[in-house]
Amino acid sequence: MEYLLQKTVLPLDRDPDILPLYVDPETWSTIDEEPVRVSSRAQLGNILGRDRARILPGRRVSFGTYFNAFPASYWQHWTTVRSVTLRVRTEGKVTVLVYRSNGGGVRQRIETFEVDGVSEVSLPIILNQYSDGGWIWFDVVADDATAQFTGAEWVTEDEPARAGKASLGITTYNKPEYCVETLATLADSPDVLELVDRIFVVDQGTQLVADRPEYPKLEELLGDQLQVLRQPNLGGSGGFARAMSETLARPESDFVQLLDDDVRVEPESIRRSIVFGRFARTPMLVGGHMFDLLDRPKLHAWAEVVDNTPFMWRNLFQEKMPHDFSTQNLRQSPLLHLRMDAEYNGWWMCLIPVAAIREVGLSLPAFIKWDDAEFCLRAGEAGFPIVSMPGVALWHVSWLGKDDAIDWQAYFHARNRLVAALLHSRADRGGTLIRHSRRVDLKHLMMMQYYPVELRLRALRDVLSGPDHMWRNLATAMPAAREVAKRFPETVIHKDIDGLLRARRGRQVFSRLKRNVFDSPTGLRLRTFTASVLLSHWFHSPRPENVAQPEVEFGKGDANWWRLPLYDSALVSAADGSGKNIYTRDRATFRRMLTETVRLHWRLQRSWPRLSRQYRRALGDLTSHDAWLAYFERESAQRGA
Repeated sequence: MEYLLQKTVLPLDRDPDILPLYVDPETWSTIDEEPVRVSSRAQLGNILGRDRARILPGRRVSFGTYFNAFPASYWQHWTTVRSVTLRVRTEGKVTVLVYRSNGGGVRQRIETFEVDGVSEVSLPIILNQYSDGGWIWFDVVADDATAQFTGAEWVTEDEPARAGKASLGITTYNKPEYCVETLATLADSPDVLELVDRIFVVDQGTQLVADRPEYPKLEELLGDQLQVLRQPNLGGSGGFARAMSETLARPESDFVQLLDDDVRVEPESIRRSIVFGRFARTPMLVGGHMFDLLDRPKLHAWAEVVDNTPFMWRNLFQEKMPHDFSTQNLRQSPLLHLRMDAEYNGWWMCLIPVAAIREVGLSLPAFIKWDDAEFCLRAGEAGFPIVSMPGVALWHVSWLGKDDAIDWQAYFHARNRLVAALLHSRADRGGTLIRHSRRVDLKHLMMMQYYPVELRLRALRDVLSGPDHMWRNLATAMPAAREVAKRFPETVIHKDIDGLLRARRGRQVFSRLKRNVFDSPTGLRLRTFTASVLLSHWFHSPRPENVAQPEVEFGKGDANWWRLPLYDSALVSAADGSGKNIYTRDRATFRRMLTETVRLHWRLQRSWPRLSRQYRRALGDLTSHDAWLAYFERESAQRGA
């Protein structure tokens, strides 16, 4: 029997920005040449359908792209597949050239075919040379007349290790327009739906998916496969835990595919992840990469890990991300040919085997932040590998345009990182985590950002109180955090519609090309700078005129922790450009919070071994299916009452 592993696809959208992710329609330079900024002269008119493209006379089209090259190293390393067959169909007189790369990104020719008329070339390939990395791809060159590419796929006769379907779990809070777009994409993808048991939309908002005008038609098209579930806003962790719970009740489902709500999906990616999970040697988590929804050629997440000593997440090659495929294609990017092992994958897109959920439990009741990383670490410790799978991706709004470290989410950033470290850190007393957490508070205090410090102090107190608080405040921590914002004027975003917001000393602009004397102090200068700023904020009240009107103005990119502390007040642009915040020095608040953060971090340092044992003993109660079912039943009963 023959199994389809991957098929060549062309973009659903007529968007020139994403075309380089699917096809290279120019003779671009390759990885053995100097990288150049590639042309955007690609002709969208030559894309004739999802699997058809026109190739002009004398032109060469490469399918050595993110979505259409075959990630051979991942298939060799993680699955039972040992041989694949590439089939390429064309019309007209063309040359088909098949290439491979190794872990260093070096390109090598495998085979060349010259064909004419309606043709199909077939090439069997053994997967035995890709242990360190490498892709396989093909180019098509038209002769002296227009030709057509009419489809290609990678198939195998090797048997999959498992054959179950996947249920999809989409958690949403007031993003119904995104959800119906995802559902419409799925409804138009019958090859994906063949592998899907149920689509669970966990709607936790007040703007309901079922109220959208498009919904009745989608409900008709998807039929019994679609199930919309209502529940209170329990965050991503509560929504995804519900999807996990519902999937456990489906004997037809071997996996649950978690998807964020505010995304645009490439449906072939969903199909590929399920197929990869079927062929995996042992049950494993298959993670998808994340492209920027607002800058679609940019890849932001590939092979993420958690550094144990500071216990902080990052990309494996943090300095190389984001990667812009509009300036460097796959063949120009040697690093992307290396097989990279991941420790976790974000739940914007992650396939989880039911076997892992049955063994390690569901999500932590964490609301948001770190629930995905903690679950993956827990699964990894239990022997379920995590793969960050190339060619499997979607588009999601990146974190570059967000201020979530200084809004209500600051509580969850701090609390859940500490809880995850108490559960999984291998370093003595959390390594440098406590020191880093204290430094984060000091930076916020020096920048006159008192609201996130207040939330972070709450997080420390809750962590110190023990694990039971996580169930108690699952539904209340977020509204409580938002309520606290009313006490801090800095949280107000001033729209400046009439142009009345002005700083006394004007806007401060700094060169991005050269450093000045205050830029990012290090070493002894860092210690001296920090001590002087802390003393200044402790002893000196702001001048009255700087309270009445902001002293200076900063763009978001210039409002660094080593610049804002030099002033009594500042007008700072919001990350999304929607308005401005006013930060003003408050001596009393500064003194109270500085004293409290030192005290609480000292308590945490002293109590770490005891707390770690306490949280690890409670992990089963925090993540068990029975505990989540009981919580869902209580919430349902309260709503009914």
